[in-house]
Amino acid sequence: MPAVAGSIEYQRAGQRPATLAICQAYLSNEGDAWEYTLGELGNYLERVVTKSELPTIGSASAASLLERAAEEAPSTVRSAVGAYLDRVHLLGTRTGELHRVLASDPSDPAFAPESFTALYQRSLYQSVRSTVRTSLRLLGRRSRTLPDHARADAAAALDLEPTVDARLGQLLGRRLGGLRIRCHGDYHLGQVLHTGRDFVAIDFEGEPGRPLSERRLKRSALTDVAGMLRSFHYAASRSLVRTGSSGSVRPEDADALDAWARYWYVWVSASFLRGYRDATAGAAFLPAGDGDRAVLLEALLLQKAFYELDYELNNRPDWVTIPLQGIVALLTP
Repeated sequence: MPAVAGSIEYQRAGQRPATLAICQAYLSNEGDAWEYTLGELGNYLERVVTKSELPTIGSASAASLLERAAEEAPSTVRSAVGAYLDRVHLLGTRTGELHRVLASDPSDPAFAPESFTALYQRSLYQSVRSTVRTSLRLLGRRSRTLPDHARADAAAALDLEPTVDARLGQLLGRRLGGLRIRCHGDYHLGQVLHTGRDFVAIDFEGEPGRPLSERRLKRSALTDVAGMLRSFHYAASRSLVRTGSSGSVRPEDADALDAWARYWYVWVSASFLRGYRDATAGAAFLPAGDGDRAVLLEALLLQKAFYELDYELNNRPDWVTIPLQGIVALLTP
């Protein structure tokens, strides 16, 4: 992240100081990772649209993504996705290094890692379940007013509520282990600068819509990982819209492009997870086993996707298919 050069603080008598402003080193960059990724995706979709055979995609569940991350991507994937696969591996590495630093100071109460207890697991279950219920109730009320192209996805998501309950129930049936640490809190491609050779994380204030006390809470480091994976999915979906509206793609190629976008998402996510896994090998703040990591990551991905669903329903109904399709993909074997 950019080095901090100084800060301005305000302190009232008997109160902790509040930081009003910080000064950070300027870093020459080429823009954020969101625009960089959309550019790479546009080039990718233009390449693959000419291919005669559709890709074999497989599941996009958390367990499947972690399983893919355990091995190098096949040569066919590297040939299709190109150099971005290595770039996103580096982003995963930087993310893992960031979490190691955030968990490295046990002497500072604001940053000292805390146990991931059974009580916290139940609290997380209740929090995610509440988000799911709120979003699905809103979806049910708004389903008739959604754009035509979103109604089938909405019906599929509503039908999956029992599946969501069953998946989240795994949070209560096992001790996951690991620790809670201070995270970035609002981690996605728009919060990362691309320098041309590397990535730099910025904007550590957390989600602006949440109270400051909530933004300072310690969570699983996989919270940030889930945020970035969802950002990859958003990028793939938005790139499809950009490519389709450019007039450079025939309408009859739309289904093929959708398949190639999903192919890109699962393999890019796996490459990011591989970089993250390598950078955090042996870290105490993560659950030890892949099975436990998959349970936790899936719950956090669902929490993020349903939070996005609520946001899009209230602010951008034309975008609502993105979290809906993400939810369905997560829950499809």
